Amino acid sequence: MAIVEALRTLCFPVELCRLFHLIAVFCLVLVLVKAAKLFRRRWEMLGAMKPFPGPPAHWLFGHVLEFPQDGTDLDKTVTWTNQYPYAHPIWFGPFTVFLNINHPEYVKTLLTTTEPKDDMVYQFITPWIGEGLLVSAGQKWFRHRRLLTPGFHYDVLKPYVRLVADSTQTMLDKWEQLCKKENQTLELYQHVSLMTLDSILKCAFSYRGNCQIESDSSYVQAVYELCILSNQRFRTFPYHSDLIYYLSPHGFRFRKACKLAHHHTEEVIRQRKEALKNEKELEKTKDKRYLDFLDILLCARDEDGKGLSDEEIRAEVDTFMFEGHDTTASGISWLLYCLAQHPEYQQKCREEIQELLEEHKQMEWEMLSKMPYITMCIKESLRLCPPVPGISRRLTKPLTFFDGRTVPEGCLVGVSIYCIHRNPMIWDNPEVFDPLRFSPENSANRHTHAFIPFSAGPRNCIGQHFAMNEMKVAVAMILHRFELEIDELKPPLKIPQLVLRSKNGIHLKIKKLH
Repeated sequence: MAIVEALRTLCFPVELCRLFHLIAVFCLVLVLVKAAKLFRRRWEMLGAMKPFPGPPAHWLFGHVLEFPQDGTDLDKTVTWTNQYPYAHPIWFGPFTVFLNINHPEYVKTLLTTTEPKDDMVYQFITPWIGEGLLVSAGQKWFRHRRLLTPGFHYDVLKPYVRLVADSTQTMLDKWEQLCKKENQTLELYQHVSLMTLDSILKCAFSYRGNCQIESDSSYVQAVYELCILSNQRFRTFPYHSDLIYYLSPHGFRFRKACKLAHHHTEEVIRQRKEALKNEKELEKTKDKRYLDFLDILLCARDEDGKGLSDEEIRAEVDTFMFEGHDTTASGISWLLYCLAQHPEYQQKCREEIQELLEEHKQMEWEMLSKMPYITMCIKESLRLCPPVPGISRRLTKPLTFFDGRTVPEGCLVGVSIYCIHRNPMIWDNPEVFDPLRFSPENSANRHTHAFIPFSAGPRNCIGQHFAMNEMKVAVAMILHRFELEIDELKPPLKIPQLVLRSKNGIHLKIKKLH
């Protein structure tokens, strides 16, 4: 027996070594298979991009080093657009490539399809917003789009004007307290962002939390932090790994904020559903002064009488919070900067709103269609500073452009909205701020896809009218109360993230009008 036990003791390490050896060989084979797939993919993409010449790329980093997030990134892409006005490849590392398209005819070919959005861009916010209208595809997207469209009818949007005006008034009262000194400089983006968040909270589910003055609400802080952390993860390449991000302190903060935001949304949905169980309460909701976005979602039914699940409703509310808050804040902030750069246009906008307010006394729905010059200025600002500088699609089938060039299934195609709006083949003096580009006579013959701040085609922004209305209300009230002037010591540095931001903020001198 002793001899047998001794032999077993001697054999055990040998068997253990063999097991470790097999595991190591298995892992090595997996790595080699993965590497082979990646290099095969690279070879295929090199072939697919061959018809599209572009700027030289580093063999390992691709074009990543060309985008240092120092405020020059977009200038670089505009330079490339001037060299390659239709399309050119952009490599992110050795294996990921986007065909970046810069011409309206190319964009029309892509956006008239229902190709799904690229999950590489939106995967970082999906844990927060879920698979709502922004990221869903196929029949799910089609069904949700059909159910949500009535929620953006102008009859539903009408009462939102007063809610946005209330939020803007709160922001302007803050500005008056902060800018009592002559030529006081203010960083606008943070204030505008809180104002648009306040507006969305009121419009989405009638939540009046006074978040601009007392921004310590746990839900408000969670939404604000989720926006910041999503942007941070997008621009920090090691954080693109789920494992690395999960183990990081920022990943922990993101999960904590996500849990808190979801809990709040779910509780609001639960309470509203309980109220709607009462038939009288349902009738009251249908007849009250306005329906908020949550009411629309809860009452939505398809042709089979089936509504959205609790998870789907939460995803759409969270999506609306993200899309309607940060993007609109970007649009308003850059619009104010453009008007501060051009005091003559600013004054014309001011005169237009002063004349309207003499008649109406306060912001009303009917005024929004009577602001032609302000509307032209908004569109010109959206041309130069689109809140979403680019979008992308992942092809499920080959796509052939008008000039005969084709990209195969599986390719990533990026639409550079920022560059299309500056393409010299389409726009005269594209860097010049000129609102008259959008006068009726100048807009009549323009290509349908030359101006796409809200995208285009079947997957265009469902909330674009809401966003335009909010921008009109905000800029009208701001210009009626304050004069804006640029701070030459703090020019903004544009950086493309999920939305167009400034690395150092947007600083303006504001002066109260008497």
